[in-house]
Amino acid sequence: MELCLTNGHVVDSVNRIDEILDVRIINGKIAEVGRSLPMDENTLCIDCSGLTVIPGICDMHIHMRDPGQTEKEDIFTASEAAAAGGVTAVACMPNTTPPVDSPETVKYILDKAKNAKTKVYPIGSITKGLSGAELTDFAELRSAGCVGVSDDGRPVKNANTMKSAIKNAALERLAIISHCEDLDIIDGGIMNMGAVSDVLGIKGMARSSENYITAREIFLAEEQGLPIHIAHVSTKEAVDIIRHTKKLGVKVTCETAPHYFTLTEDKLFAKDADYRMNPPLREQADVDAIIEGICDGTIDCIVTDHAPHTKEQKSDFYTAPNGVIGLETSLAVTVTALLNTGKISHVRLVELMCVNPRRILGIKGGDLSIGSDADITIFSETEQWTVDPEKLRSKSKNTCFKGMKLN
Repeated sequence: MELCLTNGHVVDSVNRIDEILDVRIINGKIAEVGRSLPMDENTLCIDCSGLTVIPGICDMHIHMRDPGQTEKEDIFTASEAAAAGGVTAVACMPNTTPPVDSPETVKYILDKAKNAKTKVYPIGSITKGLSGAELTDFAELRSAGCVGVSDDGRPVKNANTMKSAIKNAALERLAIISHCEDLDIIDGGIMNMGAVSDVLGIKGMARSSENYITAREIFLAEEQGLPIHIAHVSTKEAVDIIRHTKKLGVKVTCETAPHYFTLTEDKLFAKDADYRMNPPLREQADVDAIIEGICDGTIDCIVTDHAPHTKEQKSDFYTAPNGVIGLETSLAVTVTALLNTGKISHVRLVELMCVNPRRILGIKGGDLSIGSDADITIFSETEQWTVDPEKLRSKSKNTCFKGMKLN
């Protein structure tokens, strides 16, 4: 079958393409990229005039809740949500039931994902049972199909354990992703510790928790000359630490999520648990620092940390679990807040959402090279829609962008 995407604004940062072009696809592979490509009567044409054509988006940090928590989400509903948001590949975190700490669980995910609408790449757990104690067998996880390891949702408390994990992950060519949080510092806090928590009289989460573990992980990696990836950066201090150590040559990469460059702790005045996540929404100075880090290259990836929870679980502000969904809004929020405001270019958007996540995970894709899979996202920068949680494909509806008008 031959397909041609015509007259679209094609952006491919790897091949330095940023112009109006056609893309010819034959049997699922990119066959040609150029101007006014010839077509015959058997070619199926899609007119992409006024639309942007980029490599498929890769979200390297989501929670599919499958196995064991499928009342919140499962591999199929998460993939439906991803496809609706222009996301063609996802990496799923290991805090499932059971955790992804064995080849059997990895196999379950990959077998089920064969019929999903997106490519699914499992992340294995750093420690058995996400306990923070005994390391999993990284070689087994790699052989089973994992592309990275993380105890996301919890930190690895012991520094020496984390140091060993960084070394073992490098030996097995696995990305190692750190959830930077000190639970002793958090001490039961449920929102950012600051002016809003003081007014509400609610126990806050001190920013030093994230900053301290961010610095710890970087120094543990730097001492060994090995890579480390910092998950969901939310504080201005963490951005500064990463920026400084990158300049020194440390092999540190990091990610942030759309809510951290658009929303602040002021949302918590409503006492709505859909605005509670971990790390929490912080202050305007942090939002500004995150945007600066995205623009200057300090922050490598935009991800969602898609974390579904049921309405019942989110019904009580004080006891609800942390987390928000984001697969269906991440591109739209990025286009609305960063691209359409001129803060980032089309090329930078592709780097942040398509290229860098795959590079960090060591997986193929992120470009429109001849012969590569026709893994493509097409979107409008101008069409507006309002986020209605009930219309989202995700099984859970806990979006912090509800009611917002996005492009």
